[in-house]
Amino acid sequence: MKKVIGFGDFLVRLSPPGYQRFIQCSQFDINYTGAEANVCVSLAMMGIETEFVTRLPDNDIAKAGLSMMRKYSVGVNHVAFGGDRMGVFYLEKGASQRPGKVVYDRQHTAIAQAKPEDFDWDAIFKDAARLHITGITPALSDTMPRVCLHAVQEAKKRGVKVSCDLNYRKNMWTQEQAKSCMEGIIPGIDIIVANEEDAETVLGIRAAETDIISGKLSREGYVDVARQICEKYNIGEVAITLRRSISASDNGWGALLYSGGKAYFSKEYPIHIVDRVGGGDSFSAALLYAKMKELDPQSAIEYAAAASCLKHSIELDFNLSTVEEVERLVGGDGSGRVQR
Repeated sequence: MKKVIGFGDFLVRLSPPGYQRFIQCSQFDINYTGAEANVCVSLAMMGIETEFVTRLPDNDIAKAGLSMMRKYSVGVNHVAFGGDRMGVFYLEKGASQRPGKVVYDRQHTAIAQAKPEDFDWDAIFKDAARLHITGITPALSDTMPRVCLHAVQEAKKRGVKVSCDLNYRKNMWTQEQAKSCMEGIIPGIDIIVANEEDAETVLGIRAAETDIISGKLSREGYVDVARQICEKYNIGEVAITLRRSISASDNGWGALLYSGGKAYFSKEYPIHIVDRVGGGDSFSAALLYAKMKELDPQSAIEYAAAASCLKHSIELDFNLSTVEEVERLVGGDGSGRVQR
């Protein structure tokens, strides 16, 4: 089976232990992460060959992060080296009615200063079936939209299918900047992934009869959103995760896949959250797994929603669930009973 390429940022996550607030902690737990890196790890855990492509400084911190990717069997053979620093984000986990909080330190990083010629696209896309990108990477600098567009164009020249998670981050750029950039990239995309807010904030397409804050999500409204995206941008498939936020600790979680002019909804899972960061990435990864395995649309969205549900029970950003565990949940076993 051919491999999946993830192209994007790789950064350090620093978190207070447990549920401590920034102001009270005296140390941070360290982890390495990035939206596209998270997708690669999740797919590798499911047995899909992956290659993560980024640009990093040639120092021991970057090498430590890459060693973690190798631990999970993700290829890092085409990482470009240059620049002086990795990005950092600080995460304060939320609980109950207190929301989580993120502080970014991602300017002037190695990947933010990348150029298209830093990467050997012939080697990167050899034996590749799919490229996955997100809307986070082009937000890193004024030059990164051009690099991301070039990556998509190089993939399409070689018959590689492209998926994109819109992944809007308000702390990194404005809605106007995101819309201008992503509308230039979207024509090369085969599958768009979005959460319940992204379509409105990035593309200006709003779901009717929906209030994200109160947790009211209209199924029909999101079907219309997906249909509009497909028609406006000539996209083959659109997947939207549907999170009903009861609190920072408890959510309702489901998703829809719009494919072939028809909407397919997953079941909704009540989840008690251990760590929600990476939840959307785990969904994208599982959807790509389903596409690689040629599952039918209903089976694909059920698998993707179940995989992401399990991710919310796992500390840190990577979804370390196996195919067997996901399929067990899809089959109706959500009891959480100890497996002996």
